[in-house]
Amino acid sequence: MNAQRDLASLTGLELMQRVVSGQLPPPGIADLLGMDMEEVGDGFAQFALNPDARMLNPLGSVHGGIAATLLDSCMGCAVHTTLPHGTGYTTAQLNVHYLRPMRPGMGRVRAVGTVLHRGRTQSTAEGKLLDASGRMLAHATTTCLILTP
Repeated sequence: MNAQRDLASLTGLELMQRVVSGQLPPPGIADLLGMDMEEVGDGFAQFALNPDARMLNPLGSVHGGIAATLLDSCMGCAVHTTLPHGTGYTTAQLNVHYLRPMRPGMGRVRAVGTVLHRGRTQSTAEGKLLDASGRMLAHATTTCLILTP
């Protein structure tokens, strides 16, 4: 059987569940950053990582792009869980609000994405980035374009 065709036969939720369970490999960006997809559900996705020194900006805090990537990933995958088989999405707009810096050694941070609106041509979601004690580091919203076959 064709692997691409097999993947296209899965709903977005089925695909994400297989990544979480290890039946499918994580996306390359997850490997690059050490990001783990921890949990998914209908309209929900949670990612986590341990910030480290490789992620520092010149000011000594973790680069804001790491937070943006975590938030974009959890919100986009939350949208993906709502899609039927063979349907994709792409981020059309991403708004991030930074509240506290991430620092190496601060422990595991989690990004939780939740769908706010599932439309035929676009969906919106919100995300929260939390430190190990549950304090919010950043929050975000996204609009995703739905790509129908």
